[in-house]
Amino acid sequence: MKREKVSFKSAQGNELAAYIAFPADQKPNNYVIFAHCFTCTKNLNAVRNISFGLSKHGYAVMSFDFTGLGESEGEFADTNFTSNMEDLVAAANFLKEKYQAPSLLVGHSLGGAAVLMAAAQIDSVKAITTIGAPAQPEHVLHLIKDGVDQIKKNGKAEISIGGRPFTIKEQFLEDLKQSKGLKLLEDLRKAVLVMHSPQDNVVGIENAKEIYDRAFHPKSFVSLDGADHLLSKKEDSIYAGEMIAMWAGRYVTQPKKAEKLSTDAQTVALIGPKEDNYTTQIVAEGHHLLADEPEDVGGDDFGPSPYGFLTSALAACTAITLRMYANRKKWEVNEIQVHVNQDNCHEKDSEHCESDESKITYFNRKIEIKGNLTEEQRERLIEIAKKCPVHKTLESQIEVR
Repeated sequence: MKREKVSFKSAQGNELAAYIAFPADQKPNNYVIFAHCFTCTKNLNAVRNISFGLSKHGYAVMSFDFTGLGESEGEFADTNFTSNMEDLVAAANFLKEKYQAPSLLVGHSLGGAAVLMAAAQIDSVKAITTIGAPAQPEHVLHLIKDGVDQIKKNGKAEISIGGRPFTIKEQFLEDLKQSKGLKLLEDLRKAVLVMHSPQDNVVGIENAKEIYDRAFHPKSFVSLDGADHLLSKKEDSIYAGEMIAMWAGRYVTQPKKAEKLSTDAQTVALIGPKEDNYTTQIVAEGHHLLADEPEDVGGDDFGPSPYGFLTSALAACTAITLRMYANRKKWEVNEIQVHVNQDNCHEKDSEHCESDESKITYFNRKIEIKGNLTEEQRERLIEIAKKCPVHKTLESQIEVR
C-alpha cells in the first residue's frame, strides 16, 4: 500500500498527524476519511487492513490521530466529542484544499458516532459507514465509570483505558451529555452502512439497531459475526474493508474508466512503510493481488509468498497448456490438477541471497488428469506439460536486468 505522511491544522491550531493510503496503480477515484476509536490511533491494525481493502478499489484513505493522541499535537485532556467532530471537519477541509473533497466517512466505535454527526457539516460526503459504533456518544462513559465520581469531585481524574493512563476532565463529561446524538441522524439524507458484531462486548449490538432505525434510506446493515470490538482478527477487518468498498460504489461518483498511473511495466509491486511489514500490493496485467510472508517469519500472511507466486505460475501455465492441447485434439479431458512444490526454505534464501547456493534449482510437479483417455494420450499430455512456456522459461538461461 502506498502511503503518504501528511499533517494539517485542527480548529484549535494543533498540528494533526495523518496518513493517506493510495491505490497502487491508479489515481484515486474518491477520498475517504477514517475516524479511529476512543483513545486509539491511526496505526491500529484494523485501520490499516480496512484501508487496504478500500485502496484496492481505487479509494484514497486518510486516517489521522485526533488531537492529543498518537503523533498529533495538543492535550487529550482538553478534547471532547465536539472537538473530535471539529477535527474531522478540519481533515475534510484539508483534503478539499490539497487533494479532493472526501465523499466517504468511515468511523470505528466512538469515531463512528463522530462521523455520523460530522457528515452533516461536510457537503461533499455522500456515504457514511460505522463500525461497532455507539448510538449515543455518552455510551463511552461506561469505559470511565470507575472514575466519574472522582472527575466530578476534583474536576479531572487519571483513568486507565486499555492499560494506558488518560486524564479526563469534567468538561468531557458535560460535552457528551449535551451531544445531540441521533437527533442529527434523523435529518441526515446520506447513505449509511452500519457494521457491527453480535459478539461485541464493548458496544452492544442494540446500538446498531438504534442507528439503523433512525437513519433514512438508503441504509444497510452488515453483521461482523464472530468479530470483537477492535476487529483484532485480520480476516474481520479485511472483510470489512472489502464490503465498505463494494457498498460505497453505489453512492459515490465512480469514473467509467480508472485513470491509471503512467507505467509500461507488465507487473508493478508496491510495498509501504515498515508498519505494513512485508505486505505487498501487486498489479499484474490490471489485476490486483497481494503478496506477503507467513506469520512465522514476521509477515501477516495476507497473500502468497513470492515463491508461492512462482510455483503458481508454473502450475497455472501447465494446466492452461494441457487444456489448450486437449481442446485442440478434442480429447475428453474433464479436469486437470497440477500440484507444484519447491523445497528451498524462502527465509533461508532471503537471508543468504548473495550466495549462489540459495538459487532454486528444481520443482516437484504432480499432474492429475481426469477424463476418458488412452494411455498413449496421457503420455502425450505429460510430454506437452514439459513444453509449457513457464516450464521452458524456468529451464532456460535467465537474466534479470
